[in-house]
Amino acid sequence: MFNTILVVCTGNICRSPIGEELLRQRMPNIRIDSAGLQGLSGYPADRRAQEVAAQYGISLERHIARRLTAKMIQEYELILTMMPNQLNQISAIVPEARGKTFLFGKWLGIQEIPDPYCQSHAVFDYVFSILRRASQEWAKRLN
Repeated sequence: MFNTILVVCTGNICRSPIGEELLRQRMPNIRIDSAGLQGLSGYPADRRAQEVAAQYGISLERHIARRLTAKMIQEYELILTMMPNQLNQISAIVPEARGKTFLFGKWLGIQEIPDPYCQSHAVFDYVFSILRRASQEWAKRLN
């Protein structure tokens, strides 16, 4: 059983905050956080991400983006990324993290959860639906 999970995307303002909150809903007894490989430290979640999440009863209002560090990679027991290149970047920073880093869409057979940044509301809604299904699958396997 994992006690800590880190969800990683690029900027930590769209996908990873949504994924973090979806997992947190399903696994309230686990510490779940998020970060970005190019994290826009100090920024709130993207407005469209907040709007779409709010449609499903999830608040991202308190989210503050942060940049991924080697210390974070070492600190968390499970790391979930949105794309294979992010998984590879994490492994390049901390090689021993490869064994605990997986794709968020792994159980859906999805290699890449697209980045909705600067896209339409419909794209954010589509990405939310993928993240919701993927978080359900992770929760089934980890609970």
